[in-house]
Formats: sequence, structure tokens, C-alpha cells
Amino acid sequence: MKTIDLTFKDMVSQIPSDIKMEVDLSFAIAKRLDCMISKHGLSKKEFAEAIGKRPSEVTKWLSGQHNFTIKTIAMISAYFEESMIIVPENV
Repeated sequence: MKTIDLTFKDMVSQIPSDIKMEVDLSFAIAKRLDCMISKHGLSKKEFAEAIGKRPSEVTKWLSGQHNFTIKTIAMISAYFEESMIIVPENV
């Protein structure tokens, strides 16, 4: 078991930091969307219908494996009337 743990840690340590960040951001955005849908008492199907998308597309968005465009993020933010992501103004 110890060997498996060390092998896994070694493999993870070799993943480039930008790839780790991409995965973390993808899952954070998916989690944020899921929270927004739940907060408004919608099912995935109801949300999909409300924005003119297929439920399967929303399921993909929520999987954490979708590469969101700014256009899609803006559309979702406009629908919920709140920002899906927050970017500091004075960096």
C-alpha cells in the first residue's frame, strides 16, 4: 500500500502547475454553477430549458470537464443576475 501511495504522489508531483490550476478552476466553476442552480430551486432540466440548452449540455458543464467561454459565463451570470466568477478590479 505504501508503494502505491508513493507512486501516486510521484505521478501527481509531475503534473505541471498550469494543468493543476486548470483542473482546479474547471471544478470550481462547475461547483459554483451547481450552487447557483440549487440556490434558485431549479433542476438541471429546468435550468437547461430556461437558457435554451439541452440537459446533456448542462450535465457536461457540471462535470467539471467543460471549457467555458466568456460568452457562456456571461450568459449564465446574466440569467442568474449575479456573477458566476469574480475577478478583482484593481490587481
